[in-house]
Amino acid sequence: MAEEIDYEALGSKAGLGVNMLAGALAGITEHAVMFPIDTMKTRMQVFATSPAAVYTGIGNAFTRISSTEGMRALWRGVSSVILGAGPAHAVHFGMYEAIKELAGGNDEAKNQWLATSFAGASATMASDALMNPFDVIKQRMQVHDSQFRSVFTAMKTIYRSEGLSAFYVSYPTTLTMSVPFTAIQFTVYEQIKKMLNPSNQYSPVTHMIAGGLAGGVAAGATTPLDVAKTLLQTRGSSKDPEIRRVGGMVDAFRIILKRDGLKGFSRGFTPRVLAHMPSNALCWLSYEFFKVAMRE
Repeated sequence: MAEEIDYEALGSKAGLGVNMLAGALAGITEHAVMFPIDTMKTRMQVFATSPAAVYTGIGNAFTRISSTEGMRALWRGVSSVILGAGPAHAVHFGMYEAIKELAGGNDEAKNQWLATSFAGASATMASDALMNPFDVIKQRMQVHDSQFRSVFTAMKTIYRSEGLSAFYVSYPTTLTMSVPFTAIQFTVYEQIKKMLNPSNQYSPVTHMIAGGLAGGVAAGATTPLDVAKTLLQTRGSSKDPEIRRVGGMVDAFRIILKRDGLKGFSRGFTPRVLAHMPSNALCWLSYEFFKVAMRE
């Protein structure tokens, strides 16, 4: 019988290109499938000035958006995610695998928790720099009564009216959220995968369970920062003068606390966790599958 090949060895043997391509395909798959729930999360996090744009829960958001704007409204902005997710996730997974290998994350004799956390955080800083402008455009297209129907129209309009800074005003907040999110996600994923699959063979069920749990834990822990990020990224679409003047994460926290108290930092918690659990499960399943498929 032929000797079993440890598929995890792909990270160090198949090259950066394979990991990047696998990551790009996984990222596009993840974001596209769960996009409607992400739209509902964005709508619930925005401080609306019109009662028509206030949603009391995920069921209420789905019913009202689909009945008043049509099902297509739930997918508005998905093209921006597809354009950005490919290169951003390619950089993310490529850097993650490279740094994890260099830091000893594949060596059982070294501190794998520290290595995977460091690799995940480093990968996030690079990928968010690419993804942030696309995320701004996506959220501007998702909000209630958005004027944008095209990614490129939104990009040109935002740039002309608000300047380049509009695409990066949320970047510090995004990093503040994404670095712990990714560190938690990758660490939980690797540990659960190791517990469920100690033989380290290709196991789709293991990747889905570990990915889903890791995504849910990371999403729940970082929801307060996501609320602030949404406020910053949609400030230009708001009719509220105070929100339009918000200049950074501290200002966003102040407004959230002032208007909604501590509970304001949990806005969109349920759809965020519901979106990240299956999307992360799908992302990791796709990533591990594409790694094996491309090697074969």
